[in-house]
Amino acid sequence: MFGLGSLFSSDMAIDLGTANTLVYVKGRGIVLSEPSVVAYHVKDGVKKVLAVGEDAKLMLGRTPGSIEAIRPMREGVIADFDVAEEMIKYFIRKVHKRTTFSKPKIIVCVPHGATPVEKRAIRQSVLSAGARRAGLIAEPIAAAIGSGMPITDPTGNMVVDIGGGTTEVAVLSLGDIVYARSVRVGGDRMDEAIVSYLRRQHNLLVGEATAERIKTQIGTARMPDDGRGQSMHIRGRDLLNGVPKETEISQAQIAEALAEPVQQICEAVMTALEATPPDLAADIVDRGVMLTGGGALLGQLDLALREQTGLAISVADESLNCVALGTGKALEYEKQLRHVIDYDS
Repeated sequence: MFGLGSLFSSDMAIDLGTANTLVYVKGRGIVLSEPSVVAYHVKDGVKKVLAVGEDAKLMLGRTPGSIEAIRPMREGVIADFDVAEEMIKYFIRKVHKRTTFSKPKIIVCVPHGATPVEKRAIRQSVLSAGARRAGLIAEPIAAAIGSGMPITDPTGNMVVDIGGGTTEVAVLSLGDIVYARSVRVGGDRMDEAIVSYLRRQHNLLVGEATAERIKTQIGTARMPDDGRGQSMHIRGRDLLNGVPKETEISQAQIAEALAEPVQQICEAVMTALEATPPDLAADIVDRGVMLTGGGALLGQLDLALREQTGLAISVADESLNCVALGTGKALEYEKQLRHVIDYDS
């Protein structure tokens, strides 16, 4: 009987991100990865959810008056409680095609800088979405486990997790956090920087979706060697005469636009290094720094950080899935990692 129970186990680990939500089911790995976007229809003050995830993301910035598409997570924590709950419910239902008799145990990761109130909001959302128990794990720990760092050893490990809303910089040793700092700079801030740069320099207004496309296609953290780099055509609204127009931008311009958010991430890493005990700092010089999260995929970011810190910087293999994998491993090896999961509040 016990073997069957673990076979149909419905325990899950959820990485509730600002940009994407990933669900890991015990024994099955990551089964779902969708944008954290919810679109709902407002009629007589009642919200009715229309679409969640991929479908809702296509509606962002393109909705008529009666439909709203929002992202319920801001900077790693819940901004809109009811909508977030609907979203979690939807994802849980989508993963379990059939209705299960058992309520699942769910572990969710929270940013290290989350306040007790924000943590409780996440816990309540998960419980009211139908969980039996809700555990919380700190995001840097999950990212480190997911990227395969030996966090239970008595050596210093430094992990930089660049998500959509926050960047978490943490030094870990013996399976727990020695020093961690959460800065509210991430993929969203980079998109905003691109939008405002184009508005200032080119008098061109582009939406968030376009900015994100620019970032993923030609985004780079340092100036290209030839001073120009690749270029791409973008379309937006001309602010001078109000008509839509197309223009060409180069990598060098995007590097200039992203200079500030990249600098803030570098500064967070430097601050963390300054606050690290000397023996652990020696280990970090030895082993280098691990970059995880979607932001780690920004072109040349590892080189920009290497120039600033002089340390070896490596990007995790599946950097987008690190946190979800780590939260999932915490679920699988709960006995050994019991001290990092926080169940009560």
